[in-house]
Amino acid sequence: MDGRTAALHPNAATGTMVVVVGPSGAGKDSLIQIAMDHFAGRADVHFVQRVITRPADAGGEAHKDVSADEFDTLREKGAFAVDWDAHGLSYGIPAAVHEKLALGHLVVANGSRSVLDRFALAFSPLLVINVTARPDVLAQRLEQRGRETHEDILARLSRGSLEIPPNFDCVTIDNSGDLADAGRQLLETLEGVLKRSAES
Repeated sequence: MDGRTAALHPNAATGTMVVVVGPSGAGKDSLIQIAMDHFAGRADVHFVQRVITRPADAGGEAHKDVSADEFDTLREKGAFAVDWDAHGLSYGIPAAVHEKLALGHLVVANGSRSVLDRFALAFSPLLVINVTARPDVLAQRLEQRGRETHEDILARLSRGSLEIPPNFDCVTIDNSGDLADAGRQLLETLEGVLKRSAES
């Protein structure tokens, strides 16, 4: 670890940050919930509760809801290890996760492909879990949500690549089929991280 990297990782974390990314409809939340249930009670595995400028009762993941002004204040105070804006909302990963990583623990966060560079600056080691699904499956799931028009969905799916740049340590999980199968892949990946950590 060079001086610049050490400065970016002041807590000299020995644990691993796992960031789960993927397009809407890929099933990230469902897979993370499977992992949360599996590792419930494990003191060395933590799932990040994100801070989001979205009402707590809006559905989706359990998060800490704040106003836009509150989020800006937290950002200015350095309360986030990583933060970003997307789809009219602001998202933050609390800086307190560094304390868990410094203990050698495994931390899992729901992230975004658009800010992986920020995650890489904030965390080392970093493992990216890229959850994907076939375009037709994504379109069907998004239509079932009823939040977007068919045209909006097609436009969303046409934006950008689902590939992760090769400079990231990445495991890709295809969740086009049975959720249980994808869940097993995620659990095996996380168990592997824990095993390597115990052996090091």
